[in-house]
Amino acid sequence: MNGGDYIKIVTETIDAAYGTQREELTQAAAEIAQAVETKHNVFVFGCSHAGILAEEVFYRTGGLAVINPIFFPGMMLNTRPITMTSALERLPGLGRIIFEKNRVQRGDVLILHSVSGRNAVPVDMALLARERGVRTICITNLAYSGAVTARHPSGKRLFEVCDIVVDNKGDVGDAAVAIDGLPERIGPTSTAVGTALINALVIDAVNQMIADGTVPPVLMSANLDGGDAHNEQIFREYADNIFYM
Repeated sequence: MNGGDYIKIVTETIDAAYGTQREELTQAAAEIAQAVETKHNVFVFGCSHAGILAEEVFYRTGGLAVINPIFFPGMMLNTRPITMTSALERLPGLGRIIFEKNRVQRGDVLILHSVSGRNAVPVDMALLARERGVRTICITNLAYSGAVTARHPSGKRLFEVCDIVVDNKGDVGDAAVAIDGLPERIGPTSTAVGTALINALVIDAVNQMIADGTVPPVLMSANLDGGDAHNEQIFREYADNIFYM
């Protein structure tokens, strides 16, 4: 297999994920739309590479201005040594601290991205969210999660503790390309598929808001004429729901 085969696999995986998860994405979009319409908050979090989805959808041209990333320094890809991210995401109790320090409140929505879904931090966050009346949406790989044991003391994996579960339809271990003479697979699909799914989710949420008669707080490119003024108006209107400014 080669690079072209990888592109084909990614395209087919996106099609499979979106095609089979339409009901879940519609439910998730309704949750986000309701949160925005009622002036509650939307947060997104992932550990290490899973956190790329949080970077993808905040302060983004064509995105919802009110999506707030949760960035914990030890969980991001600029952490050195990078192996610290693997150690910290397994630490029970840390997810509760991260949740507590990021102003997540009852009625909010928390999007969690974890490919294996087995580590303690996102599970901790989902469990505390349930206690606090926060709706949870996870993007995960059900085949992968089903093939591994939980690292959380509860024995639960992420898909078992979230309100809405979106399956990215990836392979166990995430890497999808087999090459003759190489024992390991290469070509992970979770980032490409995850970004497609979360952007589709945002679009569906915007459509729901329009159907409800709400003007969605969608950002324009700051490099377009009028973009700065448009965005500043949104930042003023939603100042109480945007925490990254």
